[in-house]
Amino acid sequence: MRKIIQNSILYSFALLSVQLGLAQKKQEKMRTEEVNVVKSYTPTISDAFKIKETPSLNEEGTSAKETVKYSIFSFPVASTFTPSKGSAEDVDKEQIGRFYKSYATFGGGNYGTLNAELFATQDLNTEEYVAGMFRHLSSQGGIKGTELKDSFYDTSLDLTYGAEAKELSWNINLGYQNQIYHWYGLPTTFMNWLLPSTHDILVAGIDPKQSYNTITLDSKIEFNESILEASSFKFAHFSDAFGSSENRFYAKPSFKFAAFGKEIKLNAIVDYLGGKFDHNFTRTNTEPIEYGYTNFGLSPSYELEKDNWTMHLGLGLYYSLDTKNSNNQLFLYPQVTASHKIVGDLMIFYAGAEGGLDQNSYLNFVDENPFLSPTLLIAPTNKKYDLYAGLKGKLADNISYNVRGSLVDENNKALFRSNDFSANFNYGPYSYGNSLQLVYDNVKTFRLFGELKADITEAISFSANGTLSAYTTKTQAEAWNLPAIKLNATLDYTINPKWYAGADVFFVGSRKDLQINNDLVYIVAPTYIPTTLKSYIDLNAHVGYKHSERLTAFLKANNILNQSYQKWMNYPVQGFQVVLGANYKFDF
Repeated sequence: MRKIIQNSILYSFALLSVQLGLAQKKQEKMRTEEVNVVKSYTPTISDAFKIKETPSLNEEGTSAKETVKYSIFSFPVASTFTPSKGSAEDVDKEQIGRFYKSYATFGGGNYGTLNAELFATQDLNTEEYVAGMFRHLSSQGGIKGTELKDSFYDTSLDLTYGAEAKELSWNINLGYQNQIYHWYGLPTTFMNWLLPSTHDILVAGIDPKQSYNTITLDSKIEFNESILEASSFKFAHFSDAFGSSENRFYAKPSFKFAAFGKEIKLNAIVDYLGGKFDHNFTRTNTEPIEYGYTNFGLSPSYELEKDNWTMHLGLGLYYSLDTKNSNNQLFLYPQVTASHKIVGDLMIFYAGAEGGLDQNSYLNFVDENPFLSPTLLIAPTNKKYDLYAGLKGKLADNISYNVRGSLVDENNKALFRSNDFSANFNYGPYSYGNSLQLVYDNVKTFRLFGELKADITEAISFSANGTLSAYTTKTQAEAWNLPAIKLNATLDYTINPKWYAGADVFFVGSRKDLQINNDLVYIVAPTYIPTTLKSYIDLNAHVGYKHSERLTAFLKANNILNQSYQKWMNYPVQGFQVVLGANYKFDF
């Protein structure tokens, strides 16, 4: 009996093992997979690519503890585009090696161009750190066809102290920047009716130098597991060589809490701006021209996710105090966005309706156009709405796209327009047709945008984007100095672990501007015709050689086509430019 029981048990275990094995094999054969079918199947074998993503960066959140990027290829003076602070070309395109916390860059080229940077950071302990950044970019000028001095200097120093703890992280930054520009853009017709000797004497009497000084103190703090998520503060004092000065302070706290069963986010802002100009353009004022605005803003919002939809529902409430003119206003803006995954990450539809109150400042205008006269009218812009819709996604693992259409309605939008000019030396060195002013208008903009990014191989990456714009103004004859078309493309190529190269090209369409010679006397008032600034192409390229993990040499060429185009009326840029330099990385 015992033997029979033992045989029965063994038989049962054997039968169970066979059944489990068959079940496992059946399960392996019947496993399920999810396939998104977007077209008829065509069997192909493609090359293996490393999937690369391009994250969205928030400039306000940068600090010295983030990954160091090397700015070794800055554009010299008068080129089309302003050099980015702290950004760099692809110094480390090869496989990742040792990470160095500090670097020094030095380069020089024609037009007397000098580019130097020094970044250093040091950990004080496991939580605290200090960092410093010195930058200098200058050119001695020499632009063809200019009669006035056209040199350029930009020097800045930034110091940072910060800490990263479990409960919170924070930093505080102190910065100083000095910029020297020259109003070298005299009209070609300036006093051309005079004898050459008289003309030269008058031109020699113009000192076109302008100097800008900026002092900043800013801080950012982030909390973990707190109602107060983060808060940023900034104070900036801006002044020039003609008695102009401006102070700005803002605080931006962000909150997150639960209410009505939803997670609510609340962004707040207090933004103060106050400044003055000693003179108006014709120097007829007896008192300084002052301006002051204090804006208060609240933006509550929450997110909804359902199926393949993600929606951000919010509202912007702003109250603006005009402290000089007692013109206070209340503004209400939509802040709604939505996205829908039509085919996973391959095709995503997105749309939104957003608006806001933009605090314009003398500092921000100069950053965009340093050739402004110090005689401006400063006022905020009411962006009533920005309605947009688009599609983004991937054509393949290595190709991404984004297309978008938008309609923007802005009241009191600032436009750059050339100042009218005269040979009256009582005005100032910026009054001879060699400066620009601000004019405001209600502007509607219809815009189409397209972008394509591709990692063609592991060594070659390409990106291109373009913007088409159509403007409608209310009082101004044109949307001054705003182009209807902008295109750019970038190509980066890692030749081998030692060599890398790249190129970029920019196209900016024609723009309209208007300038009047007030010295001319007419019996019948003429009809002034706007001037069309020609479109231009700016082609740039670079090549680099990595001698070691620490030392990299580079060669940068700008405006390779040697185009003497004008970004602003009467302001031709430098021709073909070459910068040769080196970058050295190190630790203390």
